[in-house]
Amino acid sequence: MLDASISLDPAFTVAPVNRRTFGTFVEHLGRCVYEGIYEPGHPTADEDGFRGDVLALTRELGTTVVRYPGGNFVSGYRWEDGVGPVAERPTRLDLAWRSLEPNEVGLDEFVRWARKAGVEPMMAVNLGTRGVQEALDVLEYANHPGGTALSDRRVANGSPQPHAIRVWCLGNEMDGPWQTGHKTAAEYGRLAAETARAMRQLQPDLELVACGSSGSQMPTFGAWESTVLAECYDLVDFVSLHAYYEEGDDVASFLASAVDMDRFVDAVVATADAVGAQVRSRKRLQLSFDEWNVWYLSSWQEESAAGLEWRRAPRLLEDTYTVTDAVVVGNLLVSLLRHSDRVTSACLAQLVNVIAPIRCEPGGPAWRQTTFHPFALTAALAKGDVLRTEVRSPEQPTARYGDVPVVDAVATHDPGSGDVALLAVNRSLDEPVRLDVDLRSFGPLTVAGTHLLSDPDRRATNTRDDPDRVHPRPVEVTTDGGHAVVTLPPVSWLAVRLAAG
Repeated sequence: MLDASISLDPAFTVAPVNRRTFGTFVEHLGRCVYEGIYEPGHPTADEDGFRGDVLALTRELGTTVVRYPGGNFVSGYRWEDGVGPVAERPTRLDLAWRSLEPNEVGLDEFVRWARKAGVEPMMAVNLGTRGVQEALDVLEYANHPGGTALSDRRVANGSPQPHAIRVWCLGNEMDGPWQTGHKTAAEYGRLAAETARAMRQLQPDLELVACGSSGSQMPTFGAWESTVLAECYDLVDFVSLHAYYEEGDDVASFLASAVDMDRFVDAVVATADAVGAQVRSRKRLQLSFDEWNVWYLSSWQEESAAGLEWRRAPRLLEDTYTVTDAVVVGNLLVSLLRHSDRVTSACLAQLVNVIAPIRCEPGGPAWRQTTFHPFALTAALAKGDVLRTEVRSPEQPTARYGDVPVVDAVATHDPGSGDVALLAVNRSLDEPVRLDVDLRSFGPLTVAGTHLLSDPDRRATNTRDDPDRVHPRPVEVTTDGGHAVVTLPPVSWLAVRLAAG
């Protein structure tokens, strides 16, 4: 058995836990919208056609913000197609995912769903095939109280109150050659600046997200951020990051995916701060990690290369997640929390059916994928301040990232209640770890809840027929002399709540 230890002190904090860290993503892709959040004929559907079982699981997941409507989809989207009488809405070709878009769900329906789910809507505008005027139009439609053609149109369409959307993404992955309307960094930076300036003329208090690189592997990574932010640094509040990971034949590197996320965040922070210094800005730009997840992208690429038929809500990207995937997702949440001083918004992509923590079948059940559990528990337990978590751990070699710690962890402390939440992973494929956590700086703490996600079969999954095959189980945590001790099995994720008093 390996040995590792953690030291925690409430005096050493990173930043408060930002609730927007626990965002997700709904794109018009595959069965995320149609047969996902929306299925009028389903036994649980409400008067608006929204699936009640998916709404309940969304609330249980603890998600706080949902990005909409894309994603690649937004770069060819005409927002006005999705408002007004449903019977009069046009069916369009979606080039991004080679699908038919019926526009039965649009901006008004999504906001209605978001209110029912108790989440904040985060809207993206099309800067691929469209531009400044369309961004102004959808902002006026969504947020202006009334008395203008577009705001009165919203009122006439059944939404008398403004949607009050605060966070807006200025396009999506505009550095990607796959993106409809792909731009160079100079082209996009200028367009983002023009759009941001115009939107702020309409509503100055918006929070705006500029597109960063769609991945740290992009050949323009770094240079893209520098060029774009030089144009719009003082006009935006966030720069975006996107990252996806898959196992492949290199399991050790996959389990260490959070190392890549850490490096990605650090690189973007350094670049943004350098630009801020160059333009002599007093602002410290924040990061929006508004797409992240485990995604078996290589399987999708093989499928799409074979050709796809034009269909409504095709079954696309419906990955079934394993225990190993869930451990990686839990570790990526550790990384996001660790950077809470700069990553103040994040979106797990996506919410339902499409590379998602929730799966469902038309007319049938909805269930939790393995990745649902670390997200839901982290969202529920992480409160107060993120602590500087000092981990001492043996290392193991990986082909992609070199030697990495076997144990990774983060902790939070709620000054009001005195509670401490510990989130930890064991990345080893075959070695258990005895983990000793030094809690002496907190005073008396008792174990108030333990949740271990692990399985003798690291490839175990949850399915329609066996929806609870994988779920967190209690684990013994001993406390003595201000220390908590627990054994982490190989390939495992742990959450522990420690209560004061």
